[in-house]
Amino acid sequence: MTEQSATPPPGRTQPACALGEVAVLMGGQSAEREISLRSGAGVLKALEEQGIKAQAFDPAKQGLDALKLLGIDRVFIALHGRFGEDGTVQGALELLGIPYTGSGVQASAIAIDKIRTKQIWSCSGLPTPPSLQVPEGAVASMLIDKLGLPMVIKPAREGSTLGLSKVYEAGELEPALALARASDPLVLAERLIAGRELTVAVLGEGDQAEALPIVEIRAPQGNYDYQNKYFTEDTEYLCPAPLDAEVTAKVQAIALAAYRAIGCSGWGRVDLMLDEAMQPWLLEVNTSPGMTDHSLVPMAARAVGMSYASLVLRLLHEATLKLRGLV
Repeated sequence: MTEQSATPPPGRTQPACALGEVAVLMGGQSAEREISLRSGAGVLKALEEQGIKAQAFDPAKQGLDALKLLGIDRVFIALHGRFGEDGTVQGALELLGIPYTGSGVQASAIAIDKIRTKQIWSCSGLPTPPSLQVPEGAVASMLIDKLGLPMVIKPAREGSTLGLSKVYEAGELEPALALARASDPLVLAERLIAGRELTVAVLGEGDQAEALPIVEIRAPQGNYDYQNKYFTEDTEYLCPAPLDAEVTAKVQAIALAAYRAIGCSGWGRVDLMLDEAMQPWLLEVNTSPGMTDHSLVPMAARAVGMSYASLVLRLLHEATLKLRGLV
């Protein structure tokens, strides 16, 4: 993404009053509630400082039908995880006729499910680590025979690395499966890719989607878990990532292809590993990324001169209904 991309395209410069009454959806019912509240608070503050009439709205405390009673004209979704990032809220907003930020029902529902996401990427010829859906009653030896060690065990429909384990020895596998199943009965086993952890923020839709500068994540002992994501200062972030031009272009191209293959729109974040041979491997795509002071999309936006407030405003201006043209 070039420097000029930080300037909002035509049509995004209407005055604050044209945006009407805005609700920032935050909190919700998922295991990521705490982070969602932090994301939403940042978004709300940025909107209010720009003269936008905005208010917080927690779907865990009132039904979405209250948005109509409040006269809400558009919604910024700052929810993470289930009942916010999985297509449920998006479907309700479509029925209510209230434009919203981010991807639509189908892309959100697919992206939250790491198994379905990887199936689409594999069918599209995109590189993603070998994996399998863990069958009910699976034994450690079967998983090891199919994937080898080390491997990663993760809940298929959870975020923020909740319930995720890296397994290096056979004896670690059963506890890892139990931890993942405590979050989701649908569990993914994936070959662990050793290398550099990267993420690519994407703005826009379809052929107009554009990749922001790559962020490289260097967490303590390579453990980018919930604590190191949000509550410590020990994780190092390099943006733009120190990669040569050819590798940078390859990683961004794969991230864009992955985003488009799922049908994402508005914005998102694609997570990858880069192995020692400089081969990128796709892990997952987030359709409602974090917007906290530790979050990666605002970090990537700053690298091209786009402030947090400008990013929030751009996303809000692009809030739409995705299904209206289909009926």
